[in-house]
Formats: sequence, structure tokens, C-alpha cells
Amino acid sequence: MVSMDPIRVLVSGAAGRMGQYVVNAVQSAPGMQVVAAVDPAGIGKRLIDICDTCDETLVIGGHLTAAIEDTAPQVMVDFTRPEIVMGNIETALNHKVACVVGTTGFSETDIKLVQRMCEKKGAPAIIASNFSIGANLMMRFAAEAARQFEYADIIERHHEGKADAPSGTALTTAQLMAAAREGDSFETVPTPVSKLDGARGGSTHGIQVHSVRMKGYVADQEVVFGAAGETLTIEHRTTSRECFMPGVLLAVRKVLSLEGLTYGIDSIL
Repeated sequence: MVSMDPIRVLVSGAAGRMGQYVVNAVQSAPGMQVVAAVDPAGIGKRLIDICDTCDETLVIGGHLTAAIEDTAPQVMVDFTRPEIVMGNIETALNHKVACVVGTTGFSETDIKLVQRMCEKKGAPAIIASNFSIGANLMMRFAAEAARQFEYADIIERHHEGKADAPSGTALTTAQLMAAAREGDSFETVPTPVSKLDGARGGSTHGIQVHSVRMKGYVADQEVVFGAAGETLTIEHRTTSRECFMPGVLLAVRKVLSLEGLTYGIDSIL
């Protein structure tokens, strides 16, 4: 018999901008319940001050292990920072808690390590550089277009508080584009005179990647393709962090039925 009990969710990074959206989205979603929240920057803050439907007795804690042992969550949703996320994942998986992770800044080595931890501990995880449905479609379309064009640039624009550059979405997009070309790198047009270091952006797989960080943006990205006599631009814009919540909720619902590590949400859409 399928359990009708709500999925018990711990939100890591609950005091941050994304974390607060996650708390509200999870608590409002049918079949889910926020049972704990952790964020060293918000210790002692009442969850009801973030989400008026949360249990008024819940407060944000600062110790992930204690929160897991006290509340027995089934899923941890983590939107924190690159320097602490690996420790959070290890702690959760050690306690057989499934992970849904939107924190970016993972290296290939990190991803392989999480995969091994999932297999060793027998607990699943989803790591995604972007939970927006539109952004994932943008990446899919970019991979399709990559087969037809020889030149490509990525311009990603994020809020001033984003910790890493380029964004995880930009790097994932570039990886998908490169994979679609089956090892055939994009061409790079050399610039003989560079008057500013980095003026052409960073380069991966022959794709120039440019990062913008300033107030006014949430998370936008353009992928620009070029060929003789034409360009093609695939663009995704966000106006609010609400756009990430459907993907987060979908991942929370799906992760418990998965095995190992799932990277990206394309396969569960």
C-alpha cells in the first residue's frame, strides 16, 4: 500500500532568498511538509515568520546532523553555498536522507564523489544547476542547435550575490552542447589584440562564456550561435525565483523513487 503520509522535508539554507521560497513552496504543496530548517545565518528565526502556514514551534537551527536526528526527514533540499554543500550532502546521505540540491559550483570530481556516496549509502540524490522548466528547455534547445552551428557564445546574467562564475547553468549548457557535437569542438575566432584581460570571456569546448553580476537580474541566459550570414539566439529570462519551485517540488516527489545520483532534472520532466 502506498503511504499517504506527507513527504518530510528539511530545508538547508532556509534563511537565504532561495531557501525562503523553498520553505513556502514545500509547505504549500500537497503531500509535503517542512519538518526542519537549517541555516547558520538564521539560527533561532521562526519559520512562521518566513511561511505563515509553517508550524509555529519550528525555528531555524544551525546544526544539520542534530536537525536530521531530531526530525527524521526523508528529503533534504539544499540551496546553500559551494564551500559547504558537499559536507551537507555527505551528512544527509549518511543518515539515509535523500537529497535535492540546487547549490551550484560542483566540479566533475565532486559529482563523481556524490555518485559514489549515493551508491555506498543506498540513498538517492538529484543535483541540478537549474530547476526552472524554461531553463531546462533552453538547454535542450541549445544542444539541438549545437549540431548545426560552428560558433557559439553563452552570456549569463545573475544577481550581485551569486557566489560562483560562470553559473552552473552556463557550464551545464556548454557540456550538453559539446556532447551533442560528439567531441567536435566549436570553432573560436581569435582576437589578435586584447585590450582588457578576459574581454572575450572564459572558454570551454570552444564556447566563450561571459558572466554578468549586478542588481536587477535574477538568473538570465543567452546562447548565441553563428554561421555565415546568420545568428540564432536562444534566451531564457527569469523575473522571480518562483520559476524554480515547480522543478524543486517535482524533484522532491521523484527523488525517493530513484537510485543513485541523478544530475539535472531533464530526465524527470
